[in-house]
Amino acid sequence: MTINKVACLSPPSAVFFSQISGLKIESYSMKLAPTISLAALIASLSSPALAQTTEPFKLADMIVTATHLYSDQVNALRSPTPIIDVPQSLSIISEEQIILQGFTSIGDIVNYTPGVHTSQGEGHRDAVVFRGVRSTADFFIDGVRDDVQYYRPLYNLEQVEILRGPNALLFGRGGTGGILNRVTKKSVIGEQFTGYKASADTFGEFDVQIDTNFITSETSALRVNAFYESLNNHRDFYDGDRFGINPNFMIELTPDTTLDLSYEYANFERFVDRGIPTGANGRPVEAFDEIFFGDEDLNTAELEAHILRATVQHNFSDNLKANVTASYGDYDKLYQNLFASDFDQANAPDRVELDGYVDTTQRESFTLSGNLIGEFETSNIKHTIVTGGEYITTENDNDRFNTNFSTTNDDMEFFSIERPLDIFGGVGVNADGIATVIDFTSNLNDRDEADVDVFSAYIQDEIELSDKLSLVLGLRYDDFDIDVVDLDDGSGTAQNSDSNVSPRLGLIYKPQENISLYGSYSESFLPRSGEQFANINGDNAVLDANTYENIEAGVKWDIHPALSLTAAIFQIEESAPQVADTDSGELDIIDTETNGVEIQLSGQITDDWFVTTGYTWLDGDQIDEFGNEDGRPRELPRNAFSIWNNFQATDKLGLGLGLTYQDESFVNNGNTAILPSYTRIDAAAFYDVSDDLRVQVNIENLTDETYFPNSHATHQVTVGAPINARFTVSGKF
Repeated sequence: MTINKVACLSPPSAVFFSQISGLKIESYSMKLAPTISLAALIASLSSPALAQTTEPFKLADMIVTATHLYSDQVNALRSPTPIIDVPQSLSIISEEQIILQGFTSIGDIVNYTPGVHTSQGEGHRDAVVFRGVRSTADFFIDGVRDDVQYYRPLYNLEQVEILRGPNALLFGRGGTGGILNRVTKKSVIGEQFTGYKASADTFGEFDVQIDTNFITSETSALRVNAFYESLNNHRDFYDGDRFGINPNFMIELTPDTTLDLSYEYANFERFVDRGIPTGANGRPVEAFDEIFFGDEDLNTAELEAHILRATVQHNFSDNLKANVTASYGDYDKLYQNLFASDFDQANAPDRVELDGYVDTTQRESFTLSGNLIGEFETSNIKHTIVTGGEYITTENDNDRFNTNFSTTNDDMEFFSIERPLDIFGGVGVNADGIATVIDFTSNLNDRDEADVDVFSAYIQDEIELSDKLSLVLGLRYDDFDIDVVDLDDGSGTAQNSDSNVSPRLGLIYKPQENISLYGSYSESFLPRSGEQFANINGDNAVLDANTYENIEAGVKWDIHPALSLTAAIFQIEESAPQVADTDSGELDIIDTETNGVEIQLSGQITDDWFVTTGYTWLDGDQIDEFGNEDGRPRELPRNAFSIWNNFQATDKLGLGLGLTYQDESFVNNGNTAILPSYTRIDAAAFYDVSDDLRVQVNIENLTDETYFPNSHATHQVTVGAPINARFTVSGKF
C-alpha cells in the first residue's frame, strides 16, 4: 500500500503516519495547507471507495492505493480496529490541528471537542469534565497512566485522543466519564530533519519549540523535542515559565522487534489564580473581573518531573503481535495559594474572606504493562483478541498546611476589596485596618504517606460475525490496595482494598461499508482513595468504590473519503456509597444520572474548506439516599457547540474562523451559584512564505466578550481572556 505524495503533512508527521499505518510514503512536501486532518485521513481510508477498489484516487494532493487501513494510531485502543468499527465515541486532534488553531493547553483542545469541557483545576492542574463527570486524573501518555496533577504541555505531541464514556476494560480505575491520551512523537528511522516553532502573544507570553531527528544508524534514530515558555496573561501579577525536554531513541533490534526508549524532564513554575467571587444573584461579579484575590508572591505552583518509558514491540507473525511497556515517574510538586472563600454582597459588599494552604506532593510511580494481540478465524468467524496485564506501584507523600493569620489565629481573614488587595509577601492589612501576617508552617491540616499497588488483567474479543455484524466482548479484573499512614495525628495505618470486575459489551452493524451503527455497555470504578491517594481516613476506609455504568448508541458515517459524521446518545449512572448521616453503621447510596447527545462532523467540505464542528446536549440529576432528585450536577451545561473552519484562500494564504458556545451551568452542587453562558469567536490567518517557512496569527475572543469559562467553587470563577493575538513562525531546516 503506497501513498505517492503527501502535501498536507509536515515531514515528521508524514513519516510518523507512514510508520504507524504501515503505508509507504514515497514523497511529501512541507506545504502545511490545512487540507485534511489526521482524523480525516483515518476516516477517508476506511471509506467505501477505498474498500471497493485498489485503483489510485486523488484526495487533496494525496494519491492513495489501498484496500484497508487499520487505525492503530488510536494508541489508547491497543488493538488494530478501524475507527468506524469502534463502539464508542472518540475524537482525535492531530499536531497539525493543534498548530493551526493556536492551541497551547489541554483546555484549549477540550473547548473545541464535543462531550467534554473544562473545569478550573484550582489554577494548578488540568481538569476535564467528561460527559458530566469531573476528573483531574484520567490522563494517559502513550497509553500509560499519567495521574499526577499539573498542566500538561503540548510541545512533544503527535496527537491527542479523547475517548468518552466509562471504560475500565482498557484503562482500569478512573476513566469514569472518559479518558484523554497524549501520543508523543517517536524517532523516525532513516530520516534527518529539524522543525521549529516560535510564538508570542499580545500579553507578552512567548514560547519556542524544537523538534529534531537524527540518524544514528541504519536501524536506529534519536529524536529530541524541547520547549521553553514564558507565561503571561490578562490577570494582574500572572507570570511563570516552563521548560521541558524529551529525547526519544528507537532501534530495530530485528525486522520484527523494535525498542523505544524515552526520557522527559519537566520543570514548571506558574502563578496560581483561583478567579473571582459570585454575588447576591449567584453570578460572578463582573465589577471584580480585574481584581486578583490572592497574594502576588505566595500564589504559586511548582513541578519538577523525571519520566522514563521503555516499550518493546514484537511481531510473531502477521496475525500475532505483542508489546511491553515499563514506565517510571518521579514527581515533586508544590502548590501554594490564597483564594476567596466567602463573599456576602448584600451585607458586606466591600469585604471578602480569604482562605489558603500550601500543599506538597512527592510521588514515585512504576508501571509495567503488556498486551498480546492476535487475529484468527474459527468456523469462518474472525476474532481479534487482546489480552493484557498491568502492575502499578506508587509511593506518594503528601502534606498540607493551612494558612494561619496572626489576627485571627485561624486560616481565614477578611480584606477590603480593592485592586490590588492589601496583601503582599504574606503581610497585609485586614478589612478592619489591622496588620496581619500569614504563616504557612504552623497550621498542619494533614500529612500522609501512601503506598498503592494495583494488579490488573483483561481480555477482549472483537468478533466479526459477518461482513455486516461484529461483537465486542471484554472483562477486566483489578485489584487495588492502598495503605495510608497518617503522620499528623499518629493514628497509624489505614488500609483499603478494592477488587473489581469491569465488563464491556459492544455491537456494531454496518448496513454498508461506510456506515456503522453501534450500541455499547461499559463500566468503571473509582476507589475511595480518590485521585490523590489520601482520602481513606475515618469512615472512608470501609466504603466500596464509586461505580459508573455507561449505555451508549451511535452512528458513524464516512460521508465521502474526506468527511465523517459521528453521533451518539448515552446515559451514565454513578453510584457513590456514603456513610448515613443518622447511623454510621449504615450506608446510603447517592446516585448521579447523566443523559446526553453528541454530534461531530469533521473533514473536507471542499478541497479548500476543512471543518470540525461538534454539538453536545447534557442533562443530569443528583439523586439522594431517599431516591429524590436533588438538583443538577455542577459544571453540566445543557448545550455546548463549537466549530472551526480552515479556508485555503490561495496556494499560500489560509484563513481560520471558529466559535465556541457554552450554556449556563451551576458552579456548585447546591445550585446556588451560576456560571453564565458565553459565546467566543476566534480567527486565524496563515501564510506559507516558502515550503520551509510559515507565518501565522491566531486571534482569540475576536468580539472582546467578558466571559467566565469555568470554576472550582462558589467564589472561585475563572475570568476569560479579552481579545488577544498570538503570532507564530514555524518551519524546518
